[in-house]
Amino acid sequence: MQCPMDTAASGTSPVMQFHSNADESIAHSSPLATLIQRSQRHCYGDGSPGEFPLAVSPSIVLHVLSSCDLGPKDLANLEATCVFFGKPASFAPDFALSLPELAAFDMCQKRTMFKQMKQEDQECLKQRCGGSWKHVLGYILVREKNGSRVIAGPGHSIIITSNGDVYSFGANCSGQLGLGDSEDRFKPCVIRSLQGIRITQAAVGSRCTMLVSDTGSVYSFGKEDFRVAELVDGAHFQITTPRIEESLKGVFVVQAAIGGYFSAVLSREGRVYTFSWGKAERLGHSSDPSDVEPRLLPGLEDVPVAYISAGNCYLLMLAYQPNGMSVYSVGCGLGGKLGHGCKTNNGMPKLVEQFQSMSFKPVSIAAGTWHAVALGADGRVCTWGWGHTGCLGHGDEECRAVPTVVEGLRDVKAVHVSTGEYTTFVVAENGDVYSFGSGESLAFQVRPFSHIYTHDVGGSMLIMCIIDLLITVVRLMALLALFLFFVFCFLSRSWTMRRRRNRIPRHRA
Repeated sequence: MQCPMDTAASGTSPVMQFHSNADESIAHSSPLATLIQRSQRHCYGDGSPGEFPLAVSPSIVLHVLSSCDLGPKDLANLEATCVFFGKPASFAPDFALSLPELAAFDMCQKRTMFKQMKQEDQECLKQRCGGSWKHVLGYILVREKNGSRVIAGPGHSIIITSNGDVYSFGANCSGQLGLGDSEDRFKPCVIRSLQGIRITQAAVGSRCTMLVSDTGSVYSFGKEDFRVAELVDGAHFQITTPRIEESLKGVFVVQAAIGGYFSAVLSREGRVYTFSWGKAERLGHSSDPSDVEPRLLPGLEDVPVAYISAGNCYLLMLAYQPNGMSVYSVGCGLGGKLGHGCKTNNGMPKLVEQFQSMSFKPVSIAAGTWHAVALGADGRVCTWGWGHTGCLGHGDEECRAVPTVVEGLRDVKAVHVSTGEYTTFVVAENGDVYSFGSGESLAFQVRPFSHIYTHDVGGSMLIMCIIDLLITVVRLMALLALFLFFVFCFLSRSWTMRRRRNRIPRHRA
């Protein structure tokens, strides 16, 4: 017996019919019919208008957009290519917002730093970012992409787990590990005093550490004058367990950075605060080295900063703009590390204009002790500042006062950059790691990587082949030594047994 619903058995093919409304002139339609017809479009090549399927359940569409982690550019493309996504969705909190704009707002709301903001503060941030929630989402994503959960410092390191737990190891002479004592640790140890506190970001300096929680609080330990890493000589009071910074109670901090002579924090609104080293107004204010109060860095009132990176005596800031990112710098300009084409100091943040003339769109920055590096959206890498030991990768040790593209990496699409005192590391899209700068530092740093290419003072060279060759030679020598050892043992045993046989007296019958 054939089931009437069995299309396979009946020989008919399952066809989904699209039922369109009859074509009726708008002039003779009722207001309700007119509204419905205006929300219709021609579908599937049919000349008659049909209802746009996604328009039936816009709330479901909004849920899908909010759950797929689409980027700001993807949401903007939806608005630009489809009338349905570009029109007002009539949803709270703003009935005039489109579905992509609402999806961006929902994704911002998922972030703790945004969720805890007052409505007027959220609106203020929106206007600072260009008047769109998609821009606010882009601003937040820039900081998240530039963040790191493994931070290596001059003598100790910090690891942040996905749950917000913190592990520390290394030198601990000033209590910079936060473990309650000053004993060094040679393997990661969890900081138990932070139990119940979710840490999202960390900064490591010389004998000091700063941690940022998901509630915007800052914890510090190590030298008491942690804001001045090396400026003040003499005895330092030790803080061996994390202590909340009371001076920042009114600021919701999302990132901290420690330089050689100062420290800086970034608020969720994109404002930068600095501690100490106000001598000669190099950080936009005049104060003595013992000043522990955070000072708002002026000159960036209308520019939301998404990420900061501190060098020994200067600060780089990656600012968000709707048409692309930009880089500002402030502090000591010796060696040209501020990137303005000169070697003078700047007490006020100044835009690094060289990137615009190069059509270079920075997406990430790293401030080394004396030099800086920037990563472009197209994978290019720029360096500038002191060129000691070839850390700029340009084949010499000359200083560069403006950002200059590393030509040795022209065939490499970089995705991450990092700096040390006299070293620079670049991670390529295919996972290869390139390095250039101090040979002593590289000799220590290359061990964790399986594939490393290095740009030395004389130019680019492939170090992996040399390492593989040396390893092969060592292995062959080890095998040869082992073989000779066994041969020696065999011959020695044979010689001993022969001597014993010769010593045994032979008796005649």
